[in-house]
Amino acid sequence: GVLMASDQENDSVSIPVPKPSEIHAFFDNYIIGQAYAKKIISVAVYNHYKRLLALSHSSDVEIQKSNVLLVGPTGTGKTLFAQSLAKLLGVPFAIADATTLTESGYVGEDVETVLFRLYQMADESIELAEKGIIYIDEIDKITRKSENASITRDVSGEGVQQALLKMLEGTVVNIPARGGRKHPGQAFFTMNTANILFIVGGAFHGLESIIQSRLNQQSIGFKTGNLVGDSVPEYAVFDHVQQEDLLKFGIIPELIGRLPVIAPLQHLDEAAFVQILTQPKNAIIKQYAALLGMDGITLNVENDALMAIAKIAKKRKVGARALRTIVEALLLDTMFTAPDNSVQSVTITQADVMTYLDNNTAPDFQAMVHKELS
Repeated sequence: GVLMASDQENDSVSIPVPKPSEIHAFFDNYIIGQAYAKKIISVAVYNHYKRLLALSHSSDVEIQKSNVLLVGPTGTGKTLFAQSLAKLLGVPFAIADATTLTESGYVGEDVETVLFRLYQMADESIELAEKGIIYIDEIDKITRKSENASITRDVSGEGVQQALLKMLEGTVVNIPARGGRKHPGQAFFTMNTANILFIVGGAFHGLESIIQSRLNQQSIGFKTGNLVGDSVPEYAVFDHVQQEDLLKFGIIPELIGRLPVIAPLQHLDEAAFVQILTQPKNAIIKQYAALLGMDGITLNVENDALMAIAKIAKKRKVGARALRTIVEALLLDTMFTAPDNSVQSVTITQADVMTYLDNNTAPDFQAMVHKELS
Protein backbone atom coordinates (compact mmCIF):
# COMPACT_ATOMS: atom_id res chain seq x y z
CA GLY A 1 0.00 0.00 0.00
CA VAL A 2 2.56 2.56 -1.05
CA LEU A 3 1.21 5.93 -2.08
CA MET A 4 2.41 6.96 -5.52
CA ALA A 5 2.50 10.56 -6.68
CA SER A 6 2.14 10.77 -10.44
CA ASP A 7 0.21 12.53 -13.18
CA GLN A 8 -2.60 10.70 -14.88
CA GLU A 9 -1.52 11.79 -18.36
CA ASN A 10 2.14 11.12 -17.76
CA ASP A 11 3.06 8.16 -15.61
CA SER A 12 6.78 8.57 -16.17
CA VAL A 13 7.03 10.70 -13.04
CA SER A 14 6.02 8.35 -10.25
CA ILE A 15 7.46 8.77 -6.81
CA PRO A 16 6.96 6.32 -3.93
CA VAL A 17 5.83 8.43 -1.00
CA PRO A 18 7.29 7.64 2.43
CA LYS A 19 4.85 7.90 5.36
CA PRO A 20 5.51 10.56 8.03
CA SER A 21 6.78 7.89 10.45
CA GLU A 22 9.24 6.66 7.79
CA ILE A 23 10.47 10.18 7.07
CA HIS A 24 10.90 10.69 10.83
CA ALA A 25 12.83 7.42 11.17
CA PHE A 26 15.10 8.48 8.33
CA PHE A 27 15.82 11.83 10.04
CA ASP A 28 16.81 9.91 13.17
CA ASN A 29 19.77 8.45 11.24
CA TYR A 30 21.25 11.89 10.71
CA ILE A 31 19.78 14.34 13.20
CA ILE A 32 20.01 14.14 17.00
CA GLY A 33 17.12 15.54 19.05
CA GLN A 34 14.71 18.09 17.53
CA ALA A 35 11.83 15.60 17.80
CA TYR A 36 9.20 18.32 17.42
CA ALA A 37 10.74 19.78 14.27
CA LYS A 38 11.19 16.28 12.83
CA LYS A 39 7.50 15.58 13.31
CA ILE A 40 6.42 18.87 11.75
CA ILE A 41 8.67 18.47 8.70
CA SER A 42 7.73 14.81 8.21
CA VAL A 43 4.04 15.70 8.08
CA ALA A 44 4.62 18.74 5.86
CA VAL A 45 6.59 16.72 3.30
CA TYR A 46 4.03 13.89 3.33
CA ASN A 47 1.23 16.40 2.80
CA HIS A 48 3.21 17.97 -0.04
CA TYR A 49 3.21 14.64 -1.84
CA LYS A 50 -0.47 14.03 -1.11
CA ARG A 51 -1.23 17.45 -2.50
CA LEU A 52 0.58 16.55 -5.73
CA LEU A 53 -1.50 13.39 -5.77
CA ALA A 54 -4.74 15.29 -5.27
CA LEU A 55 -3.88 17.63 -8.15
CA SER A 56 -3.77 14.75 -10.58
CA HIS A 57 -7.31 13.76 -9.62
CA SER A 58 -10.04 16.31 -10.09
CA SER A 59 -11.44 17.25 -6.71
CA ASP A 60 -13.74 19.89 -5.25
CA VAL A 61 -11.36 20.64 -2.41
CA GLU A 62 -8.37 22.81 -3.10
CA ILE A 63 -5.50 21.74 -0.85
CA GLN A 64 -3.26 24.71 -0.20
CA LYS A 65 0.47 24.45 -0.01
CA SER A 66 2.05 24.49 3.44
CA ASN A 67 5.49 26.02 3.15
CA VAL A 68 7.62 25.50 6.25
CA LEU A 69 9.66 27.95 8.30
CA LEU A 70 12.52 26.51 10.39
CA VAL A 71 13.41 28.77 13.29
CA GLY A 72 16.30 27.98 15.56
CA PRO A 73 19.75 29.01 16.73
CA THR A 74 22.82 28.47 14.61
CA GLY A 75 24.26 24.96 14.49
CA THR A 76 21.10 23.09 15.51
CA GLY A 77 20.51 21.29 12.23
CA LYS A 78 18.42 23.48 9.91
CA THR A 79 20.55 22.88 6.83
CA LEU A 80 21.06 19.27 7.92
CA PHE A 81 17.28 18.77 7.75
CA ALA A 82 17.36 20.08 4.21
CA GLN A 83 20.28 17.87 3.18
CA SER A 84 18.75 14.77 4.79
CA LEU A 85 15.49 15.40 2.96
CA ALA A 86 17.37 15.65 -0.31
CA LYS A 87 18.87 12.22 0.34
CA LEU A 88 15.52 10.70 1.20
CA LEU A 89 13.23 12.13 -1.43
CA GLY A 90 12.91 11.19 -5.01
CA VAL A 91 12.08 14.76 -5.92
CA PRO A 92 14.60 17.34 -7.08
CA PHE A 93 15.84 19.49 -4.30
CA ALA A 94 17.80 22.74 -4.27
CA ILE A 95 19.43 24.68 -1.45
CA ALA A 96 19.82 28.44 -1.72
CA ASP A 97 21.07 31.19 0.54
CA ALA A 98 18.93 34.28 1.01
CA THR A 99 21.94 36.50 1.78
CA THR A 100 23.07 36.36 -1.86
CA LEU A 101 19.68 37.46 -3.17
CA THR A 102 18.91 41.04 -4.09
CA GLU A 103 16.14 42.78 -5.94
CA SER A 104 16.14 42.40 -9.69
CA GLY A 105 18.62 44.72 -11.35
CA TYR A 106 20.95 45.08 -8.36
CA VAL A 107 24.28 43.36 -7.82
CA GLY A 108 23.68 39.86 -6.51
CA GLU A 109 21.46 36.99 -7.51
CA ASP A 110 17.87 37.40 -8.61
CA VAL A 111 15.31 35.30 -6.80
CA GLU A 112 14.79 33.31 -10.02
CA THR A 113 18.28 31.83 -9.81
CA VAL A 114 16.96 29.63 -6.99
CA LEU A 115 14.48 28.10 -9.44
CA PHE A 116 17.19 27.68 -12.06
CA ARG A 117 19.17 25.65 -9.56
CA LEU A 118 16.17 23.39 -8.96
CA TYR A 119 15.82 22.99 -12.73
CA GLN A 120 19.45 21.87 -12.92
CA MET A 121 18.91 19.41 -10.05
CA ALA A 122 15.95 17.98 -11.96
CA ASP A 123 18.26 17.16 -14.88
CA GLU A 124 16.68 20.03 -16.78
CA SER A 125 13.19 18.55 -16.69
CA ILE A 126 10.74 21.35 -15.96
CA GLU A 127 8.02 18.83 -15.19
CA LEU A 128 10.13 17.24 -12.44
CA ALA A 129 11.37 20.58 -11.13
CA GLU A 130 7.80 21.80 -10.68
CA LYS A 131 7.26 19.04 -8.07
CA GLY A 132 10.48 19.79 -6.24
CA ILE A 133 11.45 21.16 -2.87
CA ILE A 134 13.55 24.28 -2.29
CA TYR A 135 15.33 25.12 0.94
CA ILE A 136 16.25 28.77 1.45
CA ASP A 137 18.68 29.38 4.29
CA GLU A 138 19.47 32.58 6.22
CA ILE A 139 15.97 33.93 5.63
CA ASP A 140 16.39 36.09 8.74
CA LYS A 141 19.09 38.14 7.00
CA ILE A 142 16.61 39.74 4.58
CA THR A 143 14.51 41.52 7.18
CA ARG A 144 13.27 45.07 6.97
CA LYS A 145 15.94 47.36 8.20
CA SER A 146 13.45 49.37 10.24
CA GLU A 147 9.86 49.10 11.45
CA ASN A 148 8.60 51.70 8.98
CA ALA A 149 8.85 51.19 5.23
CA SER A 150 12.03 52.99 4.26
CA ILE A 151 12.33 55.92 1.90
CA THR A 152 15.62 54.70 0.43
CA ARG A 153 15.84 51.40 -1.44
CA ASP A 154 16.25 48.38 0.77
CA VAL A 155 17.56 46.18 -2.03
CA SER A 156 18.55 43.13 -0.05
CA GLY A 157 15.78 43.33 2.54
CA GLU A 158 12.11 44.03 1.99
CA GLY A 159 12.45 43.97 -1.79
CA VAL A 160 13.70 40.39 -1.72
CA GLN A 161 10.87 39.39 0.59
CA GLN A 162 8.43 40.84 -1.95
CA ALA A 163 10.08 38.89 -4.75
CA LEU A 164 10.03 35.67 -2.73
CA LEU A 165 6.35 36.17 -1.98
CA LYS A 166 5.15 35.57 -5.50
CA MET A 167 7.30 32.49 -5.79
CA LEU A 168 6.13 30.99 -2.50
CA GLU A 169 2.46 31.31 -3.24
CA GLY A 170 2.73 29.87 -6.70
CA THR A 171 3.11 31.78 -9.92
CA VAL A 172 4.57 31.30 -13.37
CA VAL A 173 8.11 32.62 -13.30
CA ASN A 174 10.33 33.52 -16.25
CA ILE A 175 13.75 32.00 -15.82
CA PRO A 176 16.77 32.97 -17.95
CA ALA A 177 17.52 29.95 -20.12
CA ARG A 178 21.20 29.96 -19.21
CA GLY A 179 20.76 31.03 -15.58
CA GLY A 180 22.39 34.14 -14.21
CA ARG A 181 21.05 37.69 -14.13
CA LYS A 182 18.07 38.84 -16.14
CA HIS A 183 18.72 41.22 -19.02
CA PRO A 184 16.74 42.31 -22.08
CA GLY A 185 16.69 40.19 -25.22
CA GLN A 186 17.45 37.00 -23.35
CA ALA A 187 15.87 33.58 -23.88
CA PHE A 188 13.50 32.59 -21.06
CA PHE A 189 11.64 29.48 -20.08
CA THR A 190 8.75 29.42 -17.64
CA MET A 191 8.32 27.44 -14.47
CA ASN A 192 5.19 27.20 -12.35
CA THR A 193 5.98 27.31 -8.63
CA ALA A 194 2.46 26.38 -7.44
CA ASN A 195 3.53 22.84 -6.50
CA ILE A 196 7.05 23.47 -5.28
CA LEU A 197 7.38 23.07 -1.51
CA PHE A 198 9.46 25.82 0.06
CA ILE A 199 11.27 25.28 3.33
CA VAL A 200 12.94 28.41 4.65
CA GLY A 201 15.23 28.56 7.64
CA GLY A 202 17.00 31.12 9.73
CA ALA A 203 18.78 31.55 13.07
CA PHE A 204 16.76 34.71 13.87
CA HIS A 205 19.39 35.99 16.27
CA GLY A 206 17.67 38.39 18.64
CA LEU A 207 14.22 36.84 18.21
CA GLU A 208 14.61 35.20 21.63
CA SER A 209 14.32 38.53 23.41
CA ILE A 210 11.25 39.49 21.35
CA ILE A 211 9.54 36.22 22.35
CA GLN A 212 10.61 36.54 26.00
CA SER A 213 9.31 40.10 26.27
CA ARG A 214 5.94 39.07 24.78
CA LEU A 215 5.67 36.16 27.23
CA ASN A 216 6.72 38.30 30.18
CA GLN A 217 4.45 41.29 29.70
CA GLN A 218 3.26 42.26 33.14
CA SER A 219 -0.46 42.67 33.47
CA ILE A 220 -1.49 46.02 34.90
CA GLY A 221 -3.42 46.29 38.16
CA PHE A 222 -3.82 43.72 40.89
CA LYS A 223 -4.44 40.69 38.72
CA THR A 224 -1.95 37.98 39.65
CA GLY A 225 -1.30 34.53 38.28
CA ASN A 226 -0.96 33.62 34.59
CA LEU A 227 2.35 35.46 34.41
CA VAL A 228 5.00 33.41 32.71
CA GLY A 229 7.79 35.33 34.37
CA ASP A 230 11.27 34.19 33.39
CA SER A 231 10.18 30.57 33.48
CA VAL A 232 10.90 29.80 29.83
CA PRO A 233 14.35 28.20 29.74
CA GLU A 234 16.75 29.49 27.12
CA TYR A 235 16.84 26.30 25.08
CA ALA A 236 13.03 26.20 24.65
CA VAL A 237 12.36 29.84 23.80
CA PHE A 238 11.80 29.15 20.11
CA ASP A 239 9.03 26.67 20.96
CA HIS A 240 6.90 29.69 21.81
CA VAL A 241 7.44 31.60 18.57
CA GLN A 242 4.34 33.25 17.13
CA GLN A 243 3.84 34.98 13.82
CA GLU A 244 3.69 38.38 15.55
CA ASP A 245 7.26 37.87 16.83
CA LEU A 246 8.51 37.38 13.27
CA LEU A 247 6.67 40.53 12.25
CA LYS A 248 8.49 42.51 14.94
CA PHE A 249 11.74 40.95 13.79
CA GLY A 250 11.22 42.44 10.33
CA ILE A 251 9.60 39.77 8.16
CA ILE A 252 6.77 41.34 6.15
CA PRO A 253 3.25 40.14 7.03
CA GLU A 254 2.50 38.75 3.57
CA LEU A 255 5.56 36.50 3.72
CA ILE A 256 4.63 35.23 7.18
CA GLY A 257 1.21 34.38 5.75
CA ARG A 258 2.86 32.18 3.13
CA LEU A 259 4.76 30.23 5.79
CA PRO A 260 1.95 28.68 7.82
CA VAL A 261 4.02 25.86 9.31
CA ILE A 262 6.64 26.96 11.85
CA ALA A 263 9.10 24.32 13.08
CA PRO A 264 11.15 25.50 16.07
CA LEU A 265 14.58 23.98 16.69
CA GLN A 266 16.10 23.99 20.15
CA HIS A 267 19.56 24.71 21.47
CA LEU A 268 21.44 21.44 21.89
CA ASP A 269 22.81 20.40 25.26
CA GLU A 270 26.15 18.69 25.92
CA ALA A 271 24.59 15.21 25.98
CA ALA A 272 23.24 15.86 22.48
CA PHE A 273 26.71 16.94 21.33
CA VAL A 274 28.18 13.65 22.57
CA GLN A 275 25.51 11.79 20.60
CA ILE A 276 26.21 13.89 17.50
CA LEU A 277 29.89 12.95 17.74
CA THR A 278 29.18 9.23 17.88
CA GLN A 279 25.72 8.19 16.71
CA PRO A 280 24.47 9.50 13.32
CA LYS A 281 25.40 7.74 10.08
CA ASN A 282 27.76 10.62 9.34
CA ALA A 283 28.96 11.09 12.94
CA ILE A 284 32.31 12.87 13.06
CA ILE A 285 34.09 10.19 15.13
CA LYS A 286 32.81 7.51 12.73
CA GLN A 287 34.14 9.48 9.77
CA TYR A 288 37.64 9.84 11.22
CA ALA A 289 37.64 6.23 12.39
CA ALA A 290 36.93 5.21 8.80
CA LEU A 291 39.70 7.48 7.46
CA LEU A 292 42.27 6.13 9.92
CA GLY A 293 40.97 2.61 9.33
CA MET A 294 42.19 2.91 5.75
CA ASP A 295 45.69 3.16 7.20
CA GLY A 296 45.01 0.14 9.42
CA ILE A 297 44.66 2.25 12.57
CA THR A 298 41.90 1.80 15.14
CA LEU A 299 40.57 5.02 16.70
CA ASN A 300 39.34 5.06 20.30
CA VAL A 301 37.90 8.12 21.99
CA GLU A 302 37.37 7.85 25.73
CA ASN A 303 34.01 8.89 27.16
CA ASP A 304 35.37 11.70 29.32
CA ALA A 305 37.22 13.00 26.26
CA LEU A 306 33.90 13.13 24.40
CA MET A 307 32.35 15.04 27.31
CA ALA A 308 35.21 17.54 27.29
CA ILE A 309 34.90 18.07 23.53
CA ALA A 310 31.14 18.63 24.00
CA LYS A 311 31.79 21.16 26.77
CA ILE A 312 34.22 23.17 24.64
CA ALA A 313 31.85 23.09 21.67
CA LYS A 314 28.91 24.23 23.81
CA LYS A 315 30.91 27.20 25.09
CA ARG A 316 31.72 28.27 21.53
CA LYS A 317 28.06 29.07 20.92
CA VAL A 318 28.04 28.08 17.25
CA GLY A 319 26.23 24.79 17.73
CA ALA A 320 27.29 21.41 16.44
CA ARG A 321 29.60 22.80 13.78
CA ALA A 322 32.23 23.48 16.46
CA LEU A 323 32.60 19.73 17.03
CA ARG A 324 34.27 18.94 13.74
CA THR A 325 36.83 21.71 14.17
CA ILE A 326 37.86 20.36 17.57
CA VAL A 327 38.12 16.71 16.47
CA GLU A 328 40.04 17.70 13.34
CA ALA A 329 42.57 19.60 15.47
CA LEU A 330 42.89 16.75 17.98
CA LEU A 331 43.67 14.25 15.24
CA LEU A 332 45.87 16.49 13.08
CA ASP A 333 49.23 15.09 14.22
CA THR A 334 47.93 11.53 14.15
CA MET A 335 46.67 11.95 10.59
CA PHE A 336 49.93 13.60 9.57
CA THR A 337 52.11 10.75 10.78
CA ALA A 338 49.68 7.84 10.26
CA PRO A 339 50.78 6.92 6.72
CA ASP A 340 54.43 6.70 7.83
CA ASN A 341 54.42 4.68 11.02
CA SER A 342 53.02 1.32 11.95
CA VAL A 343 50.87 2.37 14.91
CA GLN A 344 47.95 -0.02 15.40
CA SER A 345 45.64 2.18 17.41
CA VAL A 346 45.16 5.73 18.66
CA THR A 347 43.31 6.71 21.83
CA ILE A 348 42.11 10.21 22.58
CA THR A 349 41.89 10.94 26.31
CA GLN A 350 40.52 13.86 28.25
CA ALA A 351 44.10 15.00 28.82
CA ASP A 352 44.56 15.29 25.03
CA VAL A 353 41.47 17.45 24.82
CA MET A 354 42.72 19.71 27.62
CA THR A 355 46.08 20.09 25.87
CA TYR A 356 44.20 21.15 22.74
CA LEU A 357 42.17 23.59 24.84
CA ASP A 358 45.25 25.16 26.42
CA ASN A 359 47.03 25.54 23.10
CA ASN A 360 44.17 26.83 20.98
CA THR A 361 41.91 29.05 23.05
CA ALA A 362 41.98 32.31 24.99
CA PRO A 363 42.90 32.14 28.68
CA ASP A 364 39.45 33.18 29.97
CA PHE A 365 37.81 30.54 27.77
CA GLN A 366 40.21 27.91 29.13
CA ALA A 367 39.47 28.93 32.70
CA MET A 368 35.74 28.56 32.10
CA VAL A 369 36.06 25.00 30.75
CA HIS A 370 38.58 23.93 33.40
CA LYS A 371 36.25 25.19 36.11
CA GLU A 372 33.32 23.20 34.70
CA LEU A 373 35.33 20.02 34.37
CA SER A 374 36.92 20.15 37.80
